[in-house]
Amino acid sequence: MKPSSLILVTGGAGFIGSSFVREALSADYKLVILDALTYAGYMGNLEGVIKPGQCDFVQGDIGDFNLVNSLFEKYQFSAVVNFAAESHVDNSISGPKVFIQTNIMGTFNLLEVARKHWSQYKAEAKEAFRFLHVSTDEVFGSLGETGQFTEATPYAPNSPYSASKAGSDLLVRAWFHTYGLPTITTNCSNNYGPRQFPEKLIPRMILNALRGDQLPVYGNGKNVRDWIHVQDHSRGVLLALEKGAPGETYCFGGNSERSNIEVVQAICRILDELAPRPNGQKHAENIKFVQDRLGHDFRYAIDDTKAQEKLNFKRQFGQFEDGLKQTVQWYLENKVWLEGVLAKNK
Repeated sequence: MKPSSLILVTGGAGFIGSSFVREALSADYKLVILDALTYAGYMGNLEGVIKPGQCDFVQGDIGDFNLVNSLFEKYQFSAVVNFAAESHVDNSISGPKVFIQTNIMGTFNLLEVARKHWSQYKAEAKEAFRFLHVSTDEVFGSLGETGQFTEATPYAPNSPYSASKAGSDLLVRAWFHTYGLPTITTNCSNNYGPRQFPEKLIPRMILNALRGDQLPVYGNGKNVRDWIHVQDHSRGVLLALEKGAPGETYCFGGNSERSNIEVVQAICRILDELAPRPNGQKHAENIKFVQDRLGHDFRYAIDDTKAQEKLNFKRQFGQFEDGLKQTVQWYLENKVWLEGVLAKNK
């Protein structure tokens, strides 16, 4: 991939997608963003970045063949980066159908449109084209007390969400091996940082704490996640697009394993400093353990040695607590954004 190449970014109005949009624009790529603006997609995430001819926005569904086909006919993309997905595990448990529709059928549709146009490209453009699919570590299932996921870990999804992402990953793999479409897949650990939809753990705890509400923690809070800052992940995805080999997968982790209760307690300590409660009580006094999530995976952790060696991937947010404090500060300073994204989904 060369700077000034034209990329279709699906799901670009979401949390991770909008971070990648900023990363790609700073590297001088031209973008077309396609986003259906469902509950997690928010135009406020793209404030200041939409510029005709440099970064265009189209509202629409990746499952709409005619729409995606028309965009390829108009723009002749050099790459597709697919962030579009239903992604909240709790929602997949209560309503799995939309996850199958978007994550599996939507990805299938993108692959078919991309394959149709790629097969008609001239030799140089055909060689340069990439279809990069962004996935999750949840497709690998659950780890015990030790070990880490790698690119060679067998898939063992345990929730409707992770099963739908595993299905889409396998489609991407099959379109490379069957049709030769130059695909790349990335799998990442839990993201955190600015502009994350408030249903996720970190922004939800910040929002509840600021409201004085209870801070609900599943089970005993000992489930462990590896946390990667969204900007580090975005840089990794761009590196995979630029340097990754077709047919390969690359994992990106944060080297920052923390139990859920440790994360919530850290947020409380930061808020005690930056936004103390008026009654003098500690934010942690509002922590409440609640019934565990169905099929709750115990632990995720990623070994991203391959990305470091093959892509020269390096994390800029080395200490989770430093990145977390910056994230809390961002939410405190961007209450207009928070109010806007909450109002959108009332």
